[in-house]
Amino acid sequence: MSVKNEVLYILERNKGSSISGQELADLSGVSRTAVWKAIKSLKDEGYHIEASKKGYSLSVSSDMLSAQGIRLYLNEEFKSIPITVYKTTRSTNTEAKLLAVQNAEHGTTIIAEEQTKGRGRFGRDFFSPSDSGIYMSIILKVQLSIENSVLVTTAAAVAVCQAIEKITNLSPQIKWVNDIFIDKRKVCGILTEAVTNFESGMMDSVVVGIGINVKTKIEDFPLELQDSAGSIFDHEDKSIRNQLTGEIINNVLNISKNLEDRDFMSAYKQRSMILGEYILYKKDNTWHEGYALDIDDFGGLIVYTPDGQKITLNSGEVSIKKK
Repeated sequence: MSVKNEVLYILERNKGSSISGQELADLSGVSRTAVWKAIKSLKDEGYHIEASKKGYSLSVSSDMLSAQGIRLYLNEEFKSIPITVYKTTRSTNTEAKLLAVQNAEHGTTIIAEEQTKGRGRFGRDFFSPSDSGIYMSIILKVQLSIENSVLVTTAAAVAVCQAIEKITNLSPQIKWVNDIFIDKRKVCGILTEAVTNFESGMMDSVVVGIGINVKTKIEDFPLELQDSAGSIFDHEDKSIRNQLTGEIINNVLNISKNLEDRDFMSAYKQRSMILGEYILYKKDNTWHEGYALDIDDFGGLIVYTPDGQKITLNSGEVSIKKK
């Protein structure tokens, strides 16, 4: 670990408390001059570090994403996973897929403060402004058949909800198959992309892309999103992004250990916002009406149609029918 990263890790671990330059030097095993240079570099990057007679202190309001800040919240078994944090990148999923092809290890995580070409489902753009969200991609080395691939998205949705619930006490809901809502506004989208071995019919790895609006103001969204998009915190500027990112990683990696056991499916159904509702679903580029009856063991949505049939949707778009 570089001196700068070592100093940042210590400051993150003692956020809000002052640590003398000598103590930072002793803990890092470097000179006071090296510590001073590291502090200057961190300040240049935007970290709010206060200097006083007592030493250096990272402001409690600091909410910059960093591998060092995230590792503080990882379970012991996951603390050594590779984590890369970009100030700006085109798409974390694109970066992660390149690493997956190069046989990156299970749990490798790519995070960005901003995406310039963030992607959602069906090739849509995902609005990814700087300093207000979490845009991350996790590489999972899971042995799943292609027909079971939707389980990854289903599990990831549960993992995100549980992380938000733990840290904020809010009650997010899931709109099948991959959107997270709070107070009827979308705060998170999930995009999973597989790297497949066509000879075996199994996925070599899967990239789970998660984009969360943490504190993006409504007026900052594009006009076409202002009626539907929201953030976890609309009026509060809380410093939780490193903690929330770490908790999501913990949950995703834990759930991915036993995807085919489907233990998470009941949690998914409990948080569903469409089960028991009349819905509109898109099939063959046409919108149809139906009733959201259940979710099967593969994550498919079971719909009861007006002509009395039961059909299962394995992908596509749905919305709750307005009453």
